Amino acid sequence: MMSKGYYIFNSVLVVCVAFILGAATLTLLPIGDDTKKSLGYPADSLLNFTELTARYGYLSEQHTVVTEDGYILTIFRIAQGRNCKRKKKNQPVLLVHGLLQSSDSWIDSGPNSGLAYLIADACHDIWVGNVRGNYYARRHVKYDPDKDVAFWQFSVDEIGFYDIPAMIDYVLDSTGAEKLNYIGFSQGAGAYLIMCSERPNYCDKANILIGLAPAARQTHTYSKIYRIAANILMTMEGVLSKSGVQEVFAKGALGQEFLAFFCQLSSITVDICATGKDIFDSLNSLHPGSINNITTKVLFGHFPAGTSLHNIAKYGQSMNSARYQKFDYGKAKNLDIYGTEIPPKFNLSAVTVPVVAIYGENDALVDIKDIDWLLKRLPNVVEAHVVKDPLWNHLDMSYSQYVSEMIFPKINHYLNINNSV
Repeated sequence: MMSKGYYIFNSVLVVCVAFILGAATLTLLPIGDDTKKSLGYPADSLLNFTELTARYGYLSEQHTVVTEDGYILTIFRIAQGRNCKRKKKNQPVLLVHGLLQSSDSWIDSGPNSGLAYLIADACHDIWVGNVRGNYYARRHVKYDPDKDVAFWQFSVDEIGFYDIPAMIDYVLDSTGAEKLNYIGFSQGAGAYLIMCSERPNYCDKANILIGLAPAARQTHTYSKIYRIAANILMTMEGVLSKSGVQEVFAKGALGQEFLAFFCQLSSITVDICATGKDIFDSLNSLHPGSINNITTKVLFGHFPAGTSLHNIAKYGQSMNSARYQKFDYGKAKNLDIYGTEIPPKFNLSAVTVPVVAIYGENDALVDIKDIDWLLKRLPNVVEAHVVKDPLWNHLDMSYSQYVSEMIFPKINHYLNINNSV
């Protein structure tokens, strides 16, 4: 029988290899779906959002949103929940994923626990967003992401300034609603805060911000792999960029294909990927049994979903500064861009929308200390809800089999309160 230490060592090794490969932009020779199926890849891992929702009896729509700076984003609407037997509620809900994720992260754990499914089944008009740089938002009206460096010159700063407002406007225009309810996970919540700071009129377009492990500054992040990887890529951004590395952790690139392939292999690798020994534990924090092995296999067909090197560098900066500030380009370039040698702080007092924060005590990526710091600076916090399970961690928000009981009731409570009849 293999020891616990054996699995921990090998899990860390697997994640380290995936992170190293994730910085590579080379794409593997395409592995056909038939080959993947023969290797044991679950069918769900090979499907896109509309295909996967249709498989479980949900009717979805695909929409295209163009930002002011020309990025073309794909967002999805679940037009009909499988278990919604009455008229949908009037107030639309916009659900936005975290770093390195896509809209698929909200359905990878299946209809019984995927948050997008649960919200749809509660008869809410649910829209599921994608931000620039992931595989659903890798297009631009002018730039070719495979050729133009300019496409990848973005961080969460631009996601907050352009992507979130564009999606909000699109949903409101499409539905005729005056306001929506916004749910953001990690980066998805942090981008909303940036939007409010830079474009405060957009705070008036939401009834509520439900922040799931909201990411602002990350001074106390204690995930060693995440911290090391972000700091290395931050330090080496200039060198890597000159070497042609602009996109990192892309779907179909070496890191993602490695993880997807690895978790389909022998009984040993299944154990490393499985419940209680999940390779997420070495990146995040231990929560045995929360993310089951079936979900792990499915999600690695969609995760990581890709972002820019510049964005990861921004997260490296956020771990090394007590200030919640814009991207630091260095004194000279800061002077050119901002007019000051030090980047301006984001104005959290401008986040006037009512905020509900839901977070766990066992979060290695967005530490509870940083969330407490954030909430003290927001002017309209309605509730700070710590998940009752003391082992609840960061990625549980998206993938845990217990989402339906641990966080959805609280989310649904606030969606119902903020719904026009």
